[in-house]
Amino acid sequence: MAKKYNIENNRLVKTDAENAAVYLYTAPDAREQKFLTDNFDIDEHTVASALDPEEIARIEFRPSYAVMIFKRPKNYSSKDRLGFKVASMGMFLYENKIVVVLSDDIPLFDGKRFESVAGVQEVFLKIIYNAIWHYLEHLRVITLISEQIENKMTESTDNKYLLNLLSLEKSLVYYVNAITSNGFVLNRALSLSQKLWLNEDQKEILEDIIVENNQCQKQAEIGYDILALLIEARANVINNNLNILIKKLTTITICLMLPSLVVALFSMNVRIPLAEHPHAFLIICILAALSVLGIIMFWKYKKW
Repeated sequence: MAKKYNIENNRLVKTDAENAAVYLYTAPDAREQKFLTDNFDIDEHTVASALDPEEIARIEFRPSYAVMIFKRPKNYSSKDRLGFKVASMGMFLYENKIVVVLSDDIPLFDGKRFESVAGVQEVFLKIIYNAIWHYLEHLRVITLISEQIENKMTESTDNKYLLNLLSLEKSLVYYVNAITSNGFVLNRALSLSQKLWLNEDQKEILEDIIVENNQCQKQAEIGYDILALLIEARANVINNNLNILIKKLTTITICLMLPSLVVALFSMNVRIPLAEHPHAFLIICILAALSVLGIIMFWKYKKW
C-alpha cells in the first residue's frame, strides 16, 4: 500500500500528485517494489532488507540518497502472548524527498511531533524519534506486566507465570540488541550529517535523539537485569514453596500411617492382648490418638 504526502504550511498533507515530498510504502507488493527500483533507483536487496525483521540496522550512502535500516518495535497484540517483537524499517533520504518502507501498517505520522515539520530531513529525524519513544512505551508496559506477574507468583507455584516472565525476558533481549544497533547507526549518521543534508539545528535534534536512544538502551538493559534476577528469585521461591508443600504432605501421611498401624496390629486374626477386654475399642482409639500426638510433638521438638 502506497501513500504520498507533501509538506504545506509546515504540515504533512496527503496528495495524489505525481511528485511528492514523502512516500510511504507499507508491505509493498511485487508491483510496488518494482516501482521503487525503477523510479527511485533502490535495488531489490535493499527493499527486501527494509522488510526483513532479522536485518541488522545500518546506514549506507548512494550517489543521490542515503539508506537507513532502522529497528523499531512492532505494535503489540494479545496474540503475541507477552512476546514484544522488533521489525525493520527502511528510510531512503534524498535532498528533497524521503521514501519510507514498512512491513506492517502503523500510524507513522501521528502525534504532536508531526504537527509541525520544516522539511524531509525533519520528517526523517522525527520518525526515528517516534520509534525510540515507542520503545520507551513498551518498556514501561513490560515493567507493569512483570510487577503484576510478580504479585500473582507470590501465592502460586504455577509454571505459567514463570513462563510469562521468560517471554518478557526474551523480548528485552531483542530490544537491547535492536536499540544498541540503532545507537551505532545514529552515531555514524551524526558524524556524516552533511551527507544527510542536515543543518545545524537538525544536527542538534539528532544529538538529542542519540541521548534519548542511549537512555532507552540503559533502561532496557536495567529492565533485563532486573527481570533475570526476578526469574531466578521466583524460581527459588517456587522450589521453596514446593518443598514446604511436600513437607506438609509428608507430615499428614505419617500422622495417618501410625494410627493405621496401631489399628492394624489389633485387627489381626490371631489372639492378641485386650481381645476379651470390654473397653478394647476405646483403648485402641486412645493409643492411635497418642501416636498422632507423639509424632506431632517429636516434629516440633526437631523444629522440622
